[in-house]
Amino acid sequence: MKEEYISVSELNRYIKYRLDNDENLQGIFLRGEISNFKAHTRGHFYFTLKDETSRISAIMFASQASKIKFSPMDGMKVLVTGKVNVYEANGAYQIYVNTMQEDGVGNLYIAFEQLKKKLQEEGFFAEEHKKKIPRIPHRIGVVTAKTGAAIRDIVSTIQRRFPLAEVLLFPSLVQGEEAKEDIVRQIKRAEQYDLDVLIVGRGGGSIEDLWAFNEEIVAKAIYECPIPIISAVGHEIDYTIADFVADLRAPTPTGAAELAVPNKEDVLNYLEQLVIRSKKAMVHRLSAQKEKVEQILSRPIFQQPLRLYEAKEQQFDLLYEKLVQSMQKLVERKRQKYLLLKQSALFQKPLQIFEKKKQRYVVLLEKLEVLNPMHTLKRGYTIVKKENRAITTIKDLSIGDQIELDFQDGSILTKVLEKGK
Repeated sequence: MKEEYISVSELNRYIKYRLDNDENLQGIFLRGEISNFKAHTRGHFYFTLKDETSRISAIMFASQASKIKFSPMDGMKVLVTGKVNVYEANGAYQIYVNTMQEDGVGNLYIAFEQLKKKLQEEGFFAEEHKKKIPRIPHRIGVVTAKTGAAIRDIVSTIQRRFPLAEVLLFPSLVQGEEAKEDIVRQIKRAEQYDLDVLIVGRGGGSIEDLWAFNEEIVAKAIYECPIPIISAVGHEIDYTIADFVADLRAPTPTGAAELAVPNKEDVLNYLEQLVIRSKKAMVHRLSAQKEKVEQILSRPIFQQPLRLYEAKEQQFDLLYEKLVQSMQKLVERKRQKYLLLKQSALFQKPLQIFEKKKQRYVVLLEKLEVLNPMHTLKRGYTIVKKENRAITTIKDLSIGDQIELDFQDGSILTKVLEKGK
């Protein structure tokens, strides 16, 4: 028998053909631990599934990987379904994964815990970000399905407890793949209205039914909404991410309506108490004012008002007497000064004083005449000036100085040519 050699590609293709036609390998349910996990930029997952003694390569394409609600990581134990086949290029067989969930825990629960931890670390649940629910709201918005028990319970509860409040429905999908975007859209729409509080929720259901309220975009929309939000998702035992982010969590839609508005009976009782307190406060204030008026009226000024006039009259008399005395003293001082002036020599012998002053004036004129420098010039003397200042010594002059010589009948300018000894 002649030996026939085949290529590696032919061998791998044959093995792939045999595996493709093995029904036992087309629907595998496999349990294992993830290792060497890598998420490709195109969305594919590449990893290895292993147990205590063996391992197998695995790939999960983006179309299936996008449906996973949690983030796979090394060391995670998972349950996968898929088919086993050969990758012809390297001859390695691997499992092509269709679905994946953590072993012992549902995928949705894993995704819930992961998102809850992430948002808690980012401060989405912090109390300081919680807005206060108004005590007496006027307009209440509700984001929920337009049909169903939730909206009926909310509206009927509000009408029963506080019929003055206006309810505005923002109808939204609350279940399914498109529900999260619709809830966000209706929350944003509600922000355009003048609302005092917004209820976001739906009736009960499975975790899959309530999952739209566990989506991150819904949590962010609730967190960023300026309107105080009450979450009302499912039944009392149901908790969603929306419950943790909301400003207030209600166990049910009916409970949300009860938290949103006060009971009209409680309001009426409160108003009645305010009326009673107002009356008591008014009576107390009137009593205090009456007592104050009585105290004022009991003062002497109101009991005997003429006494105030009499005191002021007496004070006026004293001031008037002081004024008269001051004027008399001033007049007397002026009169005494006048008498002294009248008795002085100026008034008794004015001519004699004038003659004495005249004689003194003549003597002073004669002295001034003697000191007049013009008389010196008449006797043949001159006055030497330099820069309009009289020169009394030759030491003040230098060769070349320009000087002025004043005579009786004029002056000349000259220069110093030489100095004598």
